Amino acid sequence: MAETPHTGPSGTRLLGQGRYWQELKVGQVFHTFRRTVTEADLIGFIGVTGMLEVIFIDTTYDGAMSGRAVPAALTYSLIEGMLMQTLLQGVGLALLEVSMKAHAPTRVGDTIWASVEMTEVRPTSKGNRAIASSEVKIFNQKDELVLSYTVKRMCKGDPAAAQ
Repeated sequence: MAETPHTGPSGTRLLGQGRYWQELKVGQVFHTFRRTVTEADLIGFIGVTGMLEVIFIDTTYDGAMSGRAVPAALTYSLIEGMLMQTLLQGVGLALLEVSMKAHAPTRVGDTIWASVEMTEVRPTSKGNRAIASSEVKIFNQKDELVLSYTVKRMCKGDPAAAQ
C-alpha cells in the first residue's frame, strides 16, 4: 500500500493523526492531557504578543486578582496547541469562528486541561470536507471552570471515503 501524508508505509494510520470528520459524532466528548502553566510560558507569550499589561509584568502589582495571572489568550492557546497536536493534526483545514468566555483567572502554577464536546458535524457540498463545531471547557487543577469557548472549524475527510 502506498504511503500518504496520513499513513505509514504499510498503510497503517500514523500515530498522532487527527480525526477525520467521518469519525466525529455530535455528543462525542474528548479530554486533553493536563499541562502546568509556567512562568516561562507567561514571559514568552506576553513578549511575543506585546501583552505587556502591568498585571502580567509586575509581580508586586496589587490588582483585583491574587497570584501571577496569565492572559486568557495564553490559556486558550495552550489548549489549542494540545488540540492541534492530537484531534486536529493533519485534518484541520481552517478555523472559522470562535466565541470565548472567561470564568476565572488562570495563574502561573495552575495545571489546566480541557473537555471538548462535538456539537455539530456537517459535511460540505464538495471536497470531502465538513464543518465541525465544538464546545471547549478549560478547567484548572481544582476542576474549576476557567475558560470556555465554542469553535467552528473546517476539517478533512477520510480519503478512502471519497473513493
